[in-house]
Amino acid sequence: MKRTIFSAAAAFLLAMMACAGSNDSNKDAQDYEPQDTVVPDRHLTLLVAGDLMQHGPQINAARRTDGTYDYSDCFAHVKQEISAADIAIANFEVTLGGPPYQGYPCFSAPDEYLQAALDAGFDVLMTGNNHCLDKGKRGLERTIAMMDSLGVPHLGTYVDAEARAASYPLLVEKNGFRIVLLNFTYATNGLRVSQPNHVNYIDTVEIAADIAKAKSMQPDIIIALPHWGIEYAMTPNRPDIALVDWLLQKGVDHVVGGHPHVLQPFEWRDRDAANGGHLVAYSLGNFISNQMKPNTGIGAMVRMSFTKSGDDVHLDTCNYALTWCSRPAVSGKRNYRIVPVATSDSLLNAADRTRRDTDARTARNIFARYNKDIEEYSF
Repeated sequence: MKRTIFSAAAAFLLAMMACAGSNDSNKDAQDYEPQDTVVPDRHLTLLVAGDLMQHGPQINAARRTDGTYDYSDCFAHVKQEISAADIAIANFEVTLGGPPYQGYPCFSAPDEYLQAALDAGFDVLMTGNNHCLDKGKRGLERTIAMMDSLGVPHLGTYVDAEARAASYPLLVEKNGFRIVLLNFTYATNGLRVSQPNHVNYIDTVEIAADIAKAKSMQPDIIIALPHWGIEYAMTPNRPDIALVDWLLQKGVDHVVGGHPHVLQPFEWRDRDAANGGHLVAYSLGNFISNQMKPNTGIGAMVRMSFTKSGDDVHLDTCNYALTWCSRPAVSGKRNYRIVPVATSDSLLNAADRTRRDTDARTARNIFARYNKDIEEYSF
């Protein structure tokens, strides 16, 4: 009986409280607007490497007795660093034109080379370079088909205007960032592109239209990746410097170039600006090759980290690591190997260390003179 009386009384009190509080509830709804959801800061690391070459001796070194090709040794000592980046980009400076495979002057690399680049951690590959027409129409189209078959984002060459319009500029989305990439080359070694194929050349009218389209894609970051410069020159020429200024004025955020096969200076411009400024890297040199001229064995990976707070994007850090391409003829190893300059003593013999140190000393002397606000890092 007590339980029934208590339950009825409790129900009465609850009903009275609900009536009394109904006006307060309405008042609360009127007085307090719903709060916007707070989006936490987002972070992104982006890495760019230099030229992925494939000369005849490299093809021979990778060939196995069963007729396949194994490039796993080539990237074993840099794979972890490449894979650690949210987005890793490289210049794929060969065609996949099919057999017979060939090195310089008209490159056609085994298909396994593409897979090795992906296994190393590269996410995006550039094809807009002076060797993209080495195997003509078949080479250009087969390279694109192979990349498409493996789901590799790529930019610089296209089977036709419709394909270019659908995928260029290239938009890459990661960690809540929208990054738009541009890639174009100074020339194609005198070879003319076959219709309806398209190669992105350094044509400021076309590039200006591409930048306008890039801006319409609501990007957080626009990066231009030009293939330019004078081979083996360790400082940029005046036209390249002028083009950098023009690209930044048009709205590009960062410029990372290649082609000279040697390193050229790095600049972190306007570092104190609200957005963290602009990276300018004139040439990252060779990442892997068989070139034997002075300074062609050393390359660089440039690394950027960004923070996005709301709609504001800031370049937080910007630095570079030097790499060295160790050759079997010198090292006695089975294959070509990319190793970090700063931590590779135990991986190289005395002859290899001497060549590495000579090229590194030259590069660092150039950087000490011309670099602006950007430092080397080691891994």
